[in-house]
Amino acid sequence: MLTLYIDGDAFPNMLKPILLRAVERLEIPTVVIANKRINIGESAHITAIVVGAGADEADDRIVELLEAGDLVITADIPLADRVITKQAHVINHRGELLNATNIKHCLAMRNLMQDIRDNGEMTGGPAPFAKKYVHDFANQLDKFLIKSLRKN
Repeated sequence: MLTLYIDGDAFPNMLKPILLRAVERLEIPTVVIANKRINIGESAHITAIVVGAGADEADDRIVELLEAGDLVITADIPLADRVITKQAHVINHRGELLNATNIKHCLAMRNLMQDIRDNGEMTGGPAPFAKKYVHDFANQLDKFLIKSLRKN
């Protein structure tokens, strides 16, 4: 059985009910890791781990705990790269499944955009989180979980 890890820092509130329903319906062991208490909802299947306030504390704990085949929910591209290197899976907040095929491109684009912003040429970040992403996330999560549970 896979374990679901949630990078709780900046986890969108609109995704919490979707995640809670999936965890409850499929009885998925879930660990929410963040530098403060994040409430996804009440469930016997959800454990919360609060880490120190350092920049990569939550990321490091997720990578330390996960095993091949687990699923991580995060919008953090460098964390996603580390997760995929450990043969685990990633879905971002916008419902995209990140994998060995697309993660290096995503990481390169993230680094390029960061360099552009650092040089003052562009000040905007990613587009705001929209309701469309809630639907995309729900579909991708359901699709991934059903496929994974069939394998087991």
